[in-house]
Amino acid sequence: MSIIRESEPQIIASVRSPRFARFATAVLIYLVLVILWGAWVRITGSGAGCGNHWPDCNGQVIPWEPTQQTLIEFTHRLSSGLTLPLVLIMLVWAWRSFPKGHGVRWACVGTLGFLLSESALGAGLVKFELVADNTSVARAITASLHLINTFTLAGFCALAAWWAQRGYSPNWQLRSRASLVLLPGLAALLLASMSGAITALGDTLFPTTLGAHFAAHPAETHFLVQLRIVHPVLATVAALYLIFVLPGLSESHPQLRGGLRLSLLLGAQLLLGVINVLLAAPGWMQLVHLGMALLVWLACLLFWVQSQELPSTSEMA
Repeated sequence: MSIIRESEPQIIASVRSPRFARFATAVLIYLVLVILWGAWVRITGSGAGCGNHWPDCNGQVIPWEPTQQTLIEFTHRLSSGLTLPLVLIMLVWAWRSFPKGHGVRWACVGTLGFLLSESALGAGLVKFELVADNTSVARAITASLHLINTFTLAGFCALAAWWAQRGYSPNWQLRSRASLVLLPGLAALLLASMSGAITALGDTLFPTTLGAHFAAHPAETHFLVQLRIVHPVLATVAALYLIFVLPGLSESHPQLRGGLRLSLLLGAQLLLGVINVLLAAPGWMQLVHLGMALLVWLACLLFWVQSQELPSTSEMA
């Protein structure tokens, strides 16, 4: 009888499924479009387009005399609802195609779990009327939680496609030096994104002007206006850290491809942030900035996952 020590990694067979990977990628693209439309709901103040009714809209299954705000909100609900069957197909497909314990299975479970929590957060916003012109602390906190849930949801969906394409199942017991170096950058990126959600909310409720993000404000100024400076600072710190470490990691580890390209992507996102401030955060620019933020997050996440495939620090000693 063989005894397997707890510290020994479990080996899971490498299984690739390009068809599943293509489907999961299509679901991810659709999911990103739904996320961007959700941001448009906030930008246009349409969150109360269906009143405080959920899942129905103003007491109706289908609104028969909708206003423009109702159409925007109802369209978002419909497109969000269509995500559920797509994710369920992913989950069933993963269970049929990949062995027990495979990363694709866990990624699909995570996708479904965070999709459900995303729906719950959206329902809570509507039922507690944390929409439209609501300027409360509760809405700001919920906006940041909504953002982190959204990024995690998209991340799990991207991981499902990534692991299915590469046939790689992660072993989280392994910790390479590269993965440890990247962790602070990923954490800072998430914090910057959460603060960005609060800043975007403030820009919607209190339309900004050129230079307002860096201006001094009286003590009685609304907290959403006072917090505008936080996001640019956090975003700059996170981006500069990653821009500094990524090219070096790719150079020292040939398996980690794309470090320089990812640094350029981070630089482009910083530039978009500056342009957003200079243009006083128009709605279309907020969508571009959010879309790029999602792209940067997913690219950094997948780069970090690649680093998990490197030898652990103990193996290199």
